Amino acid sequence: MSKKRIVIAGGSGFIGTALTQAFSERGDEVIVLTRRARARRDRVREVVWDGEHPGDWMPFLDGADAVINLTGKNINCPHTPENLRGILASRVNSVNALAAAMGQGAQPPRVWVQASATGFYGDTGNTVCDESAPAGSDALAEVCRQWESAFAAAKVPQIRKVALRIGFVLGRGGGALPVLSRLTKYFLGGAVGSGRQYISWIHLADLVRIFVAAVGSENMSGTYNAVAPGAVTNAEFMRELRRVWQRPWSPPAPVFAVKLGSRLLGSEASLALVSQRCAPKSILATGFQFQFTDLRAALNDLCH
Repeated sequence: MSKKRIVIAGGSGFIGTALTQAFSERGDEVIVLTRRARARRDRVREVVWDGEHPGDWMPFLDGADAVINLTGKNINCPHTPENLRGILASRVNSVNALAAAMGQGAQPPRVWVQASATGFYGDTGNTVCDESAPAGSDALAEVCRQWESAFAAAKVPQIRKVALRIGFVLGRGGGALPVLSRLTKYFLGGAVGSGRQYISWIHLADLVRIFVAAVGSENMSGTYNAVAPGAVTNAEFMRELRRVWQRPWSPPAPVFAVKLGSRLLGSEASLALVSQRCAPKSILATGFQFQFTDLRAALNDLCH
């Protein structure tokens, strides 16, 4: 396998760190665009960018094999109008900045893999959503719709474009699983609200493999749900987590308590209460094979 140059914008977070390690371990040259660059002892190079303006990061895109954009303000905050504006701007501005830089280079990247989220579908209840389902009507759905619209509008005709709508990512080093595990171990692992809301989860290892496939597979373009085939309800998820940590049944957390706790913690209650039952129809159609399709196996792998 020939060495590739992979540029990862917003690559210092939970998912970006895993992608950086995966591409670096296979011998690729990895450039991480980040707000606070630091010297590293491995072969990864970090370059400063603010996700919006031109800068010294731009030449690294010229001739790159792939650009992966994960940039975006964390949604785990109160969804006030001000925060929602920041969440949207951080996503759309980064897409526009990358598109402008690619348009100026002598040799455009071969592929642009853009992160999106299953929040695109809004609160879907029991309805199964594949990639053909329409956008939802809540605030995060509108963020995702504008995010993807900016990506679709980017005038980079020579570049293969892949958008990944990422679900609830399960990993050891970040995301919600360490927090939920800690609560469960303290006997607070009950369902949230009714517990009937669906969680479209994916093991971090499978998500990394989907990104790698998107970079390397010439037949991949368009939009894909990056979720495991088996969405589960919140009640089912918490039951499996209690089983992994060998904890007994816990009473559910009523909606008012979830909203109060979220306010006290500076989070957003709707992130735990919205139902998204998504299916990875398009990624399965490429022949991709998930390593983790069973939640119990995924949690056993991550928690032990």
